[in-house]
Amino acid sequence: MDHLSTLAAELGAALKARGFMLALAESCTGGMAAQAVTSVAGSSAWFDRGFITYSNAAKIEMLGVCAQTLERFGAVSEQTAREMAEGALKHSHAHIAGSITGIAGPDGGSAEKPIGTVCFAWAGDNLPLIATTKHFQGNRHTIRQQAAAALMTELIERLTQAHQ
Repeated sequence: MDHLSTLAAELGAALKARGFMLALAESCTGGMAAQAVTSVAGSSAWFDRGFITYSNAAKIEMLGVCAQTLERFGAVSEQTAREMAEGALKHSHAHIAGSITGIAGPDGGSAEKPIGTVCFAWAGDNLPLIATTKHFQGNRHTIRQQAAAALMTELIERLTQAHQ
């Protein structure tokens, strides 16, 4: 079992134990995290849906991200990640949601936001809305894998902290 599958199974167990449903909003990972969680047998008990919002239009139309947020901060920003997570929660039957938006390369980076810059957010019922930015190294594939793994790892931590 690879690392993403292991994390997905652990995430599923944490969600199932709490009776929670999950929604994901992904941009640069293109559904990689959702693919990992749906590879777990029985995931329909704890995974509601995933949103692959690669374009800005998709972020606006599917998740309700504000055009002004995208114009002011860019698609790769903690502000956009927050609105993506909130939108995934609002447009689903989930209790907790996570979002990923970043620059996987090989192009698209800048001095302010180099390749490997990925923004995340987590939102949930009675959980604080938290966003962070991480910087990953590697090629497009490894950056996307690291981002999906980081999203699931943080979701597991949020679930564990919320119920101790």
